[in-house]
Amino acid sequence: MDLFTHVLVAYLVTFGLVGFQPAYLAAGALAGGLPDADALFFPISRRFPVLRHHGITHSVFGVSVVAGAGALLAPLLAPGSALVYFLVLEAGGLCHIAMDGFTHFSVPPLLPFSSRRLELDADRAINFVTLVVSVASFYLLLGVERNHWPFVDYLVTVYVLMAFFAAYFGVRLAGRLVVGRRLRSLGPYDVVSPTTNPFAWLILSESDGDGRHRTTWARYVLGRGIVRGPYTAEGLLEAPAAARAPSGEAEALAWSYSLARKASGLLEATYHFGEASRDGAGAWTAVWYSLEFTFFGRSAGVRVRFPAGGGPATVHRAFYRPVLRPA
Repeated sequence: MDLFTHVLVAYLVTFGLVGFQPAYLAAGALAGGLPDADALFFPISRRFPVLRHHGITHSVFGVSVVAGAGALLAPLLAPGSALVYFLVLEAGGLCHIAMDGFTHFSVPPLLPFSSRRLELDADRAINFVTLVVSVASFYLLLGVERNHWPFVDYLVTVYVLMAFFAAYFGVRLAGRLVVGRRLRSLGPYDVVSPTTNPFAWLILSESDGDGRHRTTWARYVLGRGIVRGPYTAEGLLEAPAAARAPSGEAEALAWSYSLARKASGLLEATYHFGEASRDGAGAWTAVWYSLEFTFFGRSAGVRVRFPAGGGPATVHRAFYRPVLRPA
């Protein structure tokens, strides 16, 4: 989840626990965003992996340590009960863990005692629906309504937001359960990946064998079944030292795969697929896209261009618009 949504949901949960008490609301909202402060540990996290993003700060232990420290310091800044401060700080931090685990980015809630990870694959790590709602909500609550509108309007806004997020998470989770239960009957798929649309999902499988990586995927819509696909893309795990241009789409995909993975750690860490097309007389362009990082119709990916006369391929990372529009 994006930082704005983390903070807003923690704010709403804190309101549900203590009502309108600004000091506690501020503490709970702050705790909702604090786990992502682990980005400040870079590059120290390279030496101490427990400090990496989605590491110890995204665990119950890490959240509790922060909540304990905050409970001691917060009363010095704003009058209040240390116990209540601890509770709202703990609740805000746990909300962050739960929301990240709700997405396709896993978190280790039991660190340092267990490295077992939580990943429900029910939403994208960053979904522009919740991002836009969260940013607009902060503008409304803290800008438009604050000290300008009657208090009852603020209460209505808060309760509407509570209902929205409860419904949103409920629909997402229900969709994930439905697709998961039907997965085996849909074909040789073993993975469910969310899209921005809570009613549309990607189902896929990946395998390595004979020096090749193979991805098969399809688009599934609740109530309609598979509406696009299945599609399959194969790539060589080790690129050949080719002295000529690829002879066709399959060869362009195969040759470009290892080059694309080496160019992008993001591509290597997420489910992905590729497309290839002729680019001029004898030249070929292959693009490998992440199936999990898409924004406004574009996917994070790597483009590999093979010149017509042979020679080294050119590799470029960017956001590209897939022809097949998987997400």
